[in-house]
Amino acid sequence: MFLDASGSAPLTNRTLEAFQAGLADGWADPARLHAEARRARQLLDGAREAIAESLGARPEHTHFAPTFAIGLERVMAGIYAARRGRDRVVATAIERDATLHSADYVSGGGLTLVEVDGAGHVVLEHLREALDVPDVALAAVQHGNHEIGTVQRLGDVAEVTTAAGVPLVVDATASIGHGEAPEAWDALVANPADWGGPAGVGVVALRPRTRWLPVWPEGGDWAPGGVSVPAALAAAVALQERREHLAQTGPRLHALIERVRLEAASWPGVTVVGDPDHRLPHIATLSCLYVDGEALLTRLDRHGIAVGSGSACTTSSLEPSRVLEKIGARGHGNVRLGLHPGVSDDDVTRLLEVLPRVIGDLRAEAGAPALS
Repeated sequence: MFLDASGSAPLTNRTLEAFQAGLADGWADPARLHAEARRARQLLDGAREAIAESLGARPEHTHFAPTFAIGLERVMAGIYAARRGRDRVVATAIERDATLHSADYVSGGGLTLVEVDGAGHVVLEHLREALDVPDVALAAVQHGNHEIGTVQRLGDVAEVTTAAGVPLVVDATASIGHGEAPEAWDALVANPADWGGPAGVGVVALRPRTRWLPVWPEGGDWAPGGVSVPAALAAAVALQERREHLAQTGPRLHALIERVRLEAASWPGVTVVGDPDHRLPHIATLSCLYVDGEALLTRLDRHGIAVGSGSACTTSSLEPSRVLEKIGARGHGNVRLGLHPGVSDDDVTRLLEVLPRVIGDLRAEAGAPALS
């Protein structure tokens, strides 16, 4: 029972068929001039157009990268280079590590973090203060958080960044495919694996007005070495399939997560984190007192239940969660759920039967005090 679809989700049969079609018809180099190359290029262009339409972007300003992290690095570096004379980057304190590492690198250590409130929303007054200086090259604010599910109010954020004349780079890797795409952004990064596409491809979109400069070797592209046509095609089909069923799957997953949040809130020593209303429909995180996250994952895995724990934004998934610590929650002993459309009501029922028993067993084995 796979309940860890935050960052990667199972591929459907339709997506797998699209990937196989891409292997059969898109194996040639799209940059060449023969018939096989033209066929591959048509598939790649069609995939780009479909994804751009879903993002509310123009195809000519939508690019594929080998991974979302590489796309994130390149778009931040490109915008930073175009903003000559401005050497600072502002980001929220709960951005994923890929964002913060890129921001720190391109700015040469000139990264300013903006605090969030207990629900994970950026404090707008603090953001306004951070941008109220002339040397800010860009601001990075995610749409939805991979760990706690909180969705930022990007309309309000964009009012602040626009007033300051600072480009807004949005990490939408947790939200695209799970709801409507955000409208407020100057550059956006998406991750097809999160919406049930294959690994090996990322997406970058820019507004026509967004200035950037290439900061890679001459003749290079957003995807050095070329784009995987099968991966791009399968990513577009997976997103189209998600959007076709979103009116049904979105509310259903939202209700399942709400059921988990309400029931888990009654368990002793368990805290449900994140905004209960302005949230992604498929993510929930529970912080469990006196429980080790690694032991919790291992014990649930023995029951055939796959969940996440630790930080979803670091390279080591069992590190204490920086995001939870930033919102004032316990960074250890957490359970992170990421539901995909294939998850059933019975799956959640079984989780809610097994999880409190496992938590209680681990506390007893650790000699923790009784909770009530």
